[in-house]
Amino acid sequence: MYTVYKKSHKDVRCYNIVEIQFKDGDSMSESSSPKAIAIGLNTGQQDFDYSMEELSALAAANNVDIVETVTQNLDRPVAGTYFGTGKVEELKDIVIDDEVEMVIANDELSPSQIRNLEGVINVAVIDRTGLILQIFADRAQSREAKLQVQLAKLQYQLPRLHTSASQRLDQQTGTSSGGGFTNRGAGESQIELNRRVIERQINHVRQELKEISKSEETKRQQRERQGLPMIALVGYTNAGKSTIMNALVRQFGTSEEKQVFEKNMLFATLDTSVRQLTFGDQKKLLLSDTVGFVAHLPTHLIEAFKSTLYEAANADLLIQVVDAADPNRDSMMATTMKTLEDIGVPNLPMIVAYNKADLTDVSFPSREGENLTMSARDDASIALLIDMIREKVFKNYVTADFLIPFANGDVVSYFNENANVLSTEYVADGSKMKVELTRTDYDRFEKFVV
Repeated sequence: MYTVYKKSHKDVRCYNIVEIQFKDGDSMSESSSPKAIAIGLNTGQQDFDYSMEELSALAAANNVDIVETVTQNLDRPVAGTYFGTGKVEELKDIVIDDEVEMVIANDELSPSQIRNLEGVINVAVIDRTGLILQIFADRAQSREAKLQVQLAKLQYQLPRLHTSASQRLDQQTGTSSGGGFTNRGAGESQIELNRRVIERQINHVRQELKEISKSEETKRQQRERQGLPMIALVGYTNAGKSTIMNALVRQFGTSEEKQVFEKNMLFATLDTSVRQLTFGDQKKLLLSDTVGFVAHLPTHLIEAFKSTLYEAANADLLIQVVDAADPNRDSMMATTMKTLEDIGVPNLPMIVAYNKADLTDVSFPSREGENLTMSARDDASIALLIDMIREKVFKNYVTADFLIPFANGDVVSYFNENANVLSTEYVADGSKMKVELTRTDYDRFEKFVV
């Protein structure tokens, strides 16, 4: 399946999505993908070339084939058309020659810029924000993720409502021949009606998300009452977070159904997955895999996904996963840190895992301070990562001696199942145990300490 963007001819001019299904056995060739031109404005930003490459990757993630890239150097975008007049005419010629179906801009465009560009080049114009929103819409699986994306899309569409000039004139004059003025102002009324429809949809989606968030909050509170450390995997999209999570899950012998979806693609997963991992000495932690980041992530998406990223904001330790084989990894790390700041994640302890070292000529696994060069597909790398995690999150464990009366056998069972029992001796007064355990459990059973 792939998606083709087409302009609507209704009063509300937004982009409709036409989905094309293939018959069984068919495959999608490169030529069957909709063709597009990527355009970008270089105003002197250092990462411009990389951002244009990333735009092509985002298009490919939505099964769109970028056949040509057109750029222009300007101090600032042209208010009405993004590009200058001459470059817009050049773009129009390229659109005709290459027979493309859309133009994708590297920046978020204003409604008037989109409208004016479309009026000249006669194909749909999509900006970077619209493209990312569509990718998120295609990838969302859970009810929460779908609602979050829907909310972001509605917020994006709201300021982009407009009625065509000819239709507005007809509504105001009553007829095209200039009959009467009884319907003056109807054009504005139609826009207001459309706006109210979208605003009602936004309120409805927010209410649904509020109900879901109540349920999720209950689950979080239950996890917090367990007193288990929370580890959150964060980083750029397609850096390998899900692969690392699955490797850790396998390392701890967790069942296969606990594996999360992983694929070499942008935004393969949008839902935050949480898994409990139990070490051989009964130490436990919670590991979460969060949605990946990307440069210029739309503000609406950041706002919509704040609740999903709750685990990152409240983690005891962050593991920033970096694609070590990508030449733009420094820009990716800067984007990750900026996004964490935008969603309100405090300055938490962090391990930086330079993943995919197997695609470089650097030896691995190797550790330098809090930085780990590794491959998620290498058992030695995962073992070293586990050592670093243990070092960070279990430093507040305490070791104490307990005397548990025989009448409190449930406490002995709890220690055997949830703590690291170093020794057990049966004496006349009960079970004498040396136990390594969390501060929360120590406080809970302090009355048995000897």
